[in-house]
Amino acid sequence: MATPLTTGVAEARPERVRGGGPCLTLLAAPAAMGVSGPTLTLTEAAHGLDVPAGAAAWLMTAYGIGMVVGTPLLSAAGGRRGPAGTVRAGAALVVLGAALALAAPNLPLAVAGRALEAAGAAGLNVAAFQIAGRDRSGRASGLVAIGSAVGGTTGLFAGAAVAGALGWRAALVLPLLSLLALAPALRLAGRAAGPETGARLGPGSGRRPSRTAPLPLDVLRDPGFRTAAGLMLALSTVNFALLYGAPRRVAALTGWSGVETGAAASVATLVGAVLSWQLVRAAPALGARRVRLLLVGGSLTAIALAAFAPWAAVVLVGSAASSLVTAGGQGLLTGAATERLPEARHGSAIGLFNLAFLIGVAVGPALAEALTGA
Repeated sequence: MATPLTTGVAEARPERVRGGGPCLTLLAAPAAMGVSGPTLTLTEAAHGLDVPAGAAAWLMTAYGIGMVVGTPLLSAAGGRRGPAGTVRAGAALVVLGAALALAAPNLPLAVAGRALEAAGAAGLNVAAFQIAGRDRSGRASGLVAIGSAVGGTTGLFAGAAVAGALGWRAALVLPLLSLLALAPALRLAGRAAGPETGARLGPGSGRRPSRTAPLPLDVLRDPGFRTAAGLMLALSTVNFALLYGAPRRVAALTGWSGVETGAAASVATLVGAVLSWQLVRAAPALGARRVRLLLVGGSLTAIALAAFAPWAAVVLVGSAASSLVTAGGQGLLTGAATERLPEARHGSAIGLFNLAFLIGVAVGPALAEALTGA
C-alpha cells in the first residue's frame, strides 16, 4: 500500500485527484498487462519472425528489462519535471516501442520495441502513483495498486484474445491501452502540480527540494533489507517463470485454445492475488520467521505443482499459489525491508526493493525457457 504523503498543505489537496482513481488505474494497468500478454502467442511469434520457439521468449524478457531500466530513469525525470513530464515521456516511449514491435521484420528489432515500450509503461506506472499520492486518504493509490495487479493477472487472457482477433503482434502492444487515459491523466497531473512538485515522493518525504541522493550503501548493508529484497527477488523470479511456463503446460495437457488457457490461467492467478490478503492479515500473529517460511514453502510448492503435476487443474493451483505468496510478499516484505532503517532512507530502500521485484520479472521467463528448452 502506498503511504499517504504528509505535506502540510491545506485540506484541499485531496480534491486535486478526487475522482481520478479510475483514470490513473487505466493509465497504469496496461503496463502490467504487457508483462504477460504475449505468453500464449510466442509460438506464433516465433513462426512469424522465423526464429526457434525458445528465442521468442526474449519478447517477454525484454519487457522486464525495459521496466527495470525505465522505472528509475523516468522516476528521476518526474522529480525534475513533475508527473506531467513523466506521463508525456512514458507515452512517447510506449508509442515508439509499440510502433517498432508492430513493424519489426526480425526478432532483435521486435525485442528492442518491447524494451522501449516497457520503459514507457514503467514511466506511466510511476506517474500514476505520483499523482495518486497527492490523495492523502490513500484511496487513489490503492485503486492504482489493485488495477496493476488485475492488469497482470488478466494479461494472459487479453493477449490471447487480441491475438486471436488481430494477430500475434497485437499481444505485444497491450500497453497502448494506457493512451486512453492520457488526456485526463495530464489534466490531473497539472492540477496536482504545486510548490512541492520537485520534492521526493515516498515514505518519509516532506516538502524539501529534491537533492542528489547519496549512494544507498547503508541500505544495501542492512541485513533486514538484504533478506527481504533477496526473498522478493526469488518469489518474483519463480512467479514470472510460472507465468511463462504454467499456461503452456496447461495448453499441452488439455489441448485448449489460447483464449481458453488464458482465461483459466488469469482466473487462477487472480484468485491467488485476492487470497494473499488473508496471508497479510495473519502475518502479525504468525511472526516474521514463520511468514518467511510460508513464503518460501509456498513458492517451492508452486514450482512442484506447476512443473510436475500431470493434471491441468493442479498446474493452475500451482500458479495460484505462486501468485498468492508473491502478492502477499510484496506487501509484507516491503515493511521488513525498511524496518531497521531510518525514516529518511525508506524511499531509497523501497526503490531498491521494487528493483529486486522487477529483476525477477525479467529473469523469470528467460530462466523458464532455459530449463524447459534444455
